[in-house]
Amino acid sequence: MNDLDLIQKDPWLKPFRSTIERRQQKTVAREKELAGESSLQSFASGHLYFGLHKTGDGWIMREWAPNAREIFLVGTFNDWQVRDDFRFAKIEHGNWEFRFKMGTISHKDRYKLLIRWEGGEGERIPAWCNRVVQDQETKVFDAQVWIPDISSYEWKHSLPDLSELQPLIYEAHIGMATEEYRVGTYSEFREKVLPHIVRGGYNTLQLMAIQEHPYYGSFGYHVSNFFAPSSRFGTPEELKELIDEAHKHGLAVIMDIVHSHAVKNELEGLGRFDGDPAQFFHGDHRREHVAWDSLCFDYGKNEVSHFLLSNVNYWLTEFRFDGFRFDGVTSMLYYDHGLERDFTSYDFYFDGGQDEDAITYLSLANKMMQEIRPGAISIAEDMSGYPGLAVPVKHGGIGFNFRLAMGTPDYWIKTIKERSDEGWNMQEIFHELTSKRADEKTIGYAESHDQALVGDKTIVFRLIDQEMYWHMKKDSGNLVVDRGMALHKMIRLITAATAGNGYLNFMGNEFGHPEWIDFPREGNDWSYQYARRQWSLIKNRDLRYHFLSDFDMEMIRLIVQHGIYSGYCNHVKSDQHDLVIAFERHGLLFVFNFHPENSYTDYGLAVDAGKYKTLLCSDQLEFGGFNRFDTGMIHRSMVEHSFGLKHNLKLYLPSRTAIVLLRQDIPRIR
Repeated sequence: MNDLDLIQKDPWLKPFRSTIERRQQKTVAREKELAGESSLQSFASGHLYFGLHKTGDGWIMREWAPNAREIFLVGTFNDWQVRDDFRFAKIEHGNWEFRFKMGTISHKDRYKLLIRWEGGEGERIPAWCNRVVQDQETKVFDAQVWIPDISSYEWKHSLPDLSELQPLIYEAHIGMATEEYRVGTYSEFREKVLPHIVRGGYNTLQLMAIQEHPYYGSFGYHVSNFFAPSSRFGTPEELKELIDEAHKHGLAVIMDIVHSHAVKNELEGLGRFDGDPAQFFHGDHRREHVAWDSLCFDYGKNEVSHFLLSNVNYWLTEFRFDGFRFDGVTSMLYYDHGLERDFTSYDFYFDGGQDEDAITYLSLANKMMQEIRPGAISIAEDMSGYPGLAVPVKHGGIGFNFRLAMGTPDYWIKTIKERSDEGWNMQEIFHELTSKRADEKTIGYAESHDQALVGDKTIVFRLIDQEMYWHMKKDSGNLVVDRGMALHKMIRLITAATAGNGYLNFMGNEFGHPEWIDFPREGNDWSYQYARRQWSLIKNRDLRYHFLSDFDMEMIRLIVQHGIYSGYCNHVKSDQHDLVIAFERHGLLFVFNFHPENSYTDYGLAVDAGKYKTLLCSDQLEFGGFNRFDTGMIHRSMVEHSFGLKHNLKLYLPSRTAIVLLRQDIPRIR
C-alpha cells in the first residue's frame, strides 16, 4: 500500500489528489517541527513539566502565560494573600516557574494563581492542574493539592489486548448512573453498574464527562480543566480503581475526550488565562463557537498542540485509558463547523473551508496514540462523512480506528416519527444500515446519549410514550406497549447485526429506560429526577423491562460468540409488500418481518444449502414475546430450480419478529 491508497479505493477522490497529499505532507512537516528527531510522546509530555510537582527537597510549579506581567500563588496555605514570597519567576518561552520548600502546602489545600497583565488581573485555576474541587456553599471552584498518603495507585490488572477488538461499547455517565437523586460516584459505578455491563457481554466501556467541567448540565462537553478528572464523582484513585476493575474483566475503557472546544469561563477555564483572549484560542471571529457558546482552540499554535497532545498522553499513561471517542470532530474539521454544509458533494471536503491545522492535530494525536498504546481505540464523532477519517495517516487519512455511523439514529427517528408502520421502506432500511465506506471501520448504533436529551426522545419512548407509565406491568395488556417492545428489539438487532465493525449502546437504553435526560438546572428546580438511571426497573420481575435487557444480553452474546463483524452483510431479500428483510452475515441468517399484522407461513428465502438452527428469536416468551415461532425446530433447505444455485428455505415468520438462524452444511451422501 502507498500514500495514494485512499484514492485507489475511492476513485471519486482523484480530482482532490493534490489537496489530500498537501494535508498529508503538512502532518509530516508539523511532526518534524514539533518533535524533531524524538517521538511524539516525548514531545507531548507537558504534564510532566508544567503544573505542580514534587522535587527532591520541595515543590516546583510551572505555567505557560506569555502575556502575564506577574504571577502569584494564592491559597488556603497563605490565606489567599498576594505575597512576594509566593511570586513566580519568568523563564524562557513565556513560561513561569515557582519553587518552594516542603511543608509549605499540604494534602487538600486549595489554591489558584493571581495573574497580572497589562491593564488587568484575575484569579485563575492553573491550566495544567490535575485536581479541581467546588466549594458546596460558595460554589467556587479551586485547584486542590492532591498528595494522599498513598500518592500513586498500584495497578493490579494487566491491560486488555486491543489488537483484534471489535468494540461493543457501553456508553456511560458516572454521575447519572445512580438511581438516587444525586450525583453518583466512581466507586458506586464500579460496585453496582460495572457488573451489569460485564453480564451484558459488552467488551468496551466508554466514560463520559471525565474531564472537569463547571456546569454539570453540560454533560461534560464544556470542559474547564483538561487534566483533572471530575471531582464530582470521587478521587483520581477511585477512577483508577474503576478502570483497573474493568480491565480485570477484560473490558477496554475509553474516554469521551473533548478537544473540539472549551468552556468560555475565565475563572475556572482557559478563557483569557493570562489576559490574552488569543492565548489558547483564535483571536478573531473564529474564537467563539456560534452554536455551542464555547471557545475554539487555535490548533496552528505549537503551544496549543503541545497542550492537547500532552492531554492525550496523560490520560493514556496516568489513568490507563485504552483510547478515546473524540467529540465534535465535525466542528474541528470545518471553519463553519459544518453548520452551513449539507455534504452532498465531495467538494464540501476539499473546497478550502477546512481547518487544516485541526486536521493536522487530529492526525498527530492518532499517530501518537498508537506509539503509546498499540491498538489504542480512536473513534471519531463526525457527521460530515469526511473521506479518509478512519484511514491511516500514511495512506492519506486522519488515522482514527473507527468512525461513528451518526446518520443511523437520525434515520430511525425520522422513520418512527414520519411513517406509519406499513410505510417503513425495507430497501431503504437495509441500504441505510449497510452503506459504509469500505476502507473505513464504523461503529453502528440505534441511539446514544444524544437521542435521550431533554427535548428529544429515546426510541422506546417514541414507540410507547405515556403508556410506559401505566402498562409496563406484565399483567397489563396493551397493544401500544406490545408494538413498542417488538420494534425496540427489532431495531436494535438489525442495527447491531449490520453495524460495520462495532456497536454502541447508551446506559439504560438496553432495557428501554423511560423518559429523557435532563440535568439539574434552574428550569427544573435543580431536580435529579431525569439525571439518574432506574436500575430497579429491570430487577422488578413484575415489569417488562427485564425482557428487553435479557434480549440485549443474548444479542450481544450472539455477536461475540459468532464474531459476525468479521464478515460482510450479504443481501438475501427486501420485500416491500411483505415488509420483510433478510440477510446473511458470517454464517448467520437474519430475518426480520416488520409487518404489523401479517404473519407468513412457508416464507421462501434463497439461501445456501444446509440445515438451519434457530439461535435467537425476538418473539420468545423470555423476551416478552408471544412464542409464535418454534425455536427448537431444525429447518432444512430444499432444492428450488428457479433459485439457480441457491436452495429454498421455508420459514414461518410471525409479524413484528426477528429471527437469527445458524446454517450448518448437510453431509453429502456418498
